[in-house]
Amino acid sequence: MKALVFPGQGSQFSGMGSDIYNSNAQAKELFEKANGILGFRITDIMFTGTDEELKQTKVTQPAIFLDSVIRAIIAGDGLKADMVAGHSLGEFSALVANMSLSFEDGLKLVAKRAMAMQKACDLEPSTMAAVLMLDDEVVERICKETEGVVVPANYNCPGQLVISGGIDAINTACEAMKAAGAKRALVLNVAGAFHSPFMSPAQQELEEAIHQTKFSTPTIPVYQNVNALPSTDPATIKQNLINQLTGAVRWTQTVRNMVADGATEFIEVGPGKVLQGLVKKIEVSVSAESYAVA
Repeated sequence: MKALVFPGQGSQFSGMGSDIYNSNAQAKELFEKANGILGFRITDIMFTGTDEELKQTKVTQPAIFLDSVIRAIIAGDGLKADMVAGHSLGEFSALVANMSLSFEDGLKLVAKRAMAMQKACDLEPSTMAAVLMLDDEVVERICKETEGVVVPANYNCPGQLVISGGIDAINTACEAMKAAGAKRALVLNVAGAFHSPFMSPAQQELEEAIHQTKFSTPTIPVYQNVNALPSTDPATIKQNLINQLTGAVRWTQTVRNMVADGATEFIEVGPGKVLQGLVKKIEVSVSAESYAVA
């Protein structure tokens, strides 16, 4: 069985999407439609912008979404799959791929999400840190024992868990992680504490937008970040999408559940090859590759 997986923030690079824009009429039409919806020419930044320009909140998330979703749309039946999942932002791409969301509605929600998250980041200083080569249970315990707000945010693969929270709490937790045997506990250069209680203001803003958006019954199940379980129920999908902003991305558990349900081939659709690498570390027996337009 084939699974499509879609990357999240951090996979962007200058020039992304230009190959299909210049070679495929349908892709060009969709990119131009996106420019109109967003109210600025995101394609100019995607194709020729600097890394700093691509890091702008209003650009990063929509850019990754567009590169991912447009590749999936123009591939059509060539990427026919049995299940989908996405890492954080990538869950929105997955929901367009399985027909839960329209291209237009997916883009509007992603743009809304990006700006709401930026506003939440600006309210109070916060950050994230990557913890390497320490058991998840130990990381979870240290987070609970640390004073202040610090929580597991991204279960990326065995031996790689990202934590999220207040700056002082993160620094304290990192020292405790290293003392407990972590190979590294590295504070990341990010705008704020994603997938933590610090995103509550953004969650409230996004919840309203999600409830105002039409979600259809999907053609294939989406395995969602917050519980790593498959869903085809629009109401459940919407609630999990809302909970995702403050809940952890359970990517390790998601991939394992997809394999348990029959997935033998994972195709990463979108910029970069991050998920391809994570899938191979989680389940070494499965095929994982990225999709490239011929």
